[in-house]
Amino acid sequence: MLWPRLGKRLLGRPLTDAAPAAPDEVVQALAARLEATARARLGRSLAIREVDAGSCNGCELEANAMAGVLYDMERFGLRIVASPRHADVLLVTGPVTRNMREALLRTRECTPDPCWIVAAGDCAADGGVFKGSYGVEAGVANVLPVDLVIPGCPPTPLQLLEGLLSLLEAQEPRRPGQG
Repeated sequence: MLWPRLGKRLLGRPLTDAAPAAPDEVVQALAARLEATARARLGRSLAIREVDAGSCNGCELEANAMAGVLYDMERFGLRIVASPRHADVLLVTGPVTRNMREALLRTRECTPDPCWIVAAGDCAADGGVFKGSYGVEAGVANVLPVDLVIPGCPPTPLQLLEGLLSLLEAQEPRRPGQG
């Protein structure tokens, strides 16, 4: 009885759905705009430090999908950095919990100016489904000034990329000779 089931599982098709296909023309256009804008505004790639302030990890999965083979954010001129000292953007996910408030503030203190704060997901925007909980401060805006809110539960990688592009496009272009 075990062997037929094992054979069926090994030789059968997987039970998971296929990955959603990203519209190639949309991704290519977004890639060109992001790279050109990052170079014009910063003179280099945009460095992102992801900060989980107490989320359910749904937004982190989508942010990590940006770095995967389907979206490959490195080709857009975006990169995730391990240290806030190298970051231009703090991508904050989840509601700010009481335990993570101090860590978020310290991370912001370590990040050089100019630093943009992006609240990714409904929980980061206003607390989401965790709003009113005893262990939750609320959204990121109650702790730090937020430059951009990307709504969604969770926001898709394409929404995150479009949000980061809109953040870059809203900044003034770098002048020649600026460091």
